[in-house]
Amino acid sequence: MSIFGRKNDDTTATATAPAPAAVSPEAAAALTGEYTIDPAHTTIGFVARHAMITNVKGKFLDFTGALHLDGSDPAKSTASLDIRMDSIDTGSADRDGHLKSADFFKTDEFPAMTFRSTAVESLGGDDYRVTGDLEILGTTKPLTIDLEFNGAAKDPFGNERVGFEGKAEILRSAWGLTWNAALETGGVLVSDKIKLNFDISAIKNA
Repeated sequence: MSIFGRKNDDTTATATAPAPAAVSPEAAAALTGEYTIDPAHTTIGFVARHAMITNVKGKFLDFTGALHLDGSDPAKSTASLDIRMDSIDTGSADRDGHLKSADFFKTDEFPAMTFRSTAVESLGGDDYRVTGDLEILGTTKPLTIDLEFNGAAKDPFGNERVGFEGKAEILRSAWGLTWNAALETGGVLVSDKIKLNFDISAIKNA
């Protein structure tokens, strides 16, 4: 199935139900183009292990991004994302302030985190792998994001939208994020491994 041919996920369908029709090359070509990520319907989130026993979830509230989709050749697709680091939100003002400080993101000195794709690979079905350069604290390292294409639709306002869900894992120490505190019971306060989550809605440019 192509990037623009999402299957019907209706769990009430039976084995004898007819298979959905293949998406024509013309339909795929119609969705090829430039898209702007819609912050109002997009979440850029993360999960960190805290005190080795629970997860703390957060997200960034201020970001911009763009996609170029190529329905005929997904490998020619691209993605870019710019995130304002002082927009971090974990549900705790004190914790957010610490994350913005010199112990972590140094937002006064490094106000933005950026991602620029370098390759897109089709994994079959609705699954894709996007590789790119992630810059944090002035350090650039490769990042691989596994994405699932959620489909395309025209909203009530006439916008042509596409949706993706993605996930990735990083070691924050690779970008110089090394602050930690030892626990009396052993281990450390904040995990090195961070899980990244992406729920993306993008609107096709007019």
